[in-house]
Amino acid sequence: MPTLFRLLTVLATIAVAGYGAAWLLANYLEPQPRTITITVPQDRFGK
Repeated sequence: MPTLFRLLTVLATIAVAGYGAAWLLANYLEPQPRTITITVPQDRFGK
């Protein structure tokens, strides 16, 4: 039983750390806007 408890504790710690990292990235990191240029081939305009 102690092994199962240790496994669940480690998995819960990893899950909490992952959730915390995702939350921090979502709330404190602002994406940098940039201009995107896409070249469309001429044969695509006729369709």
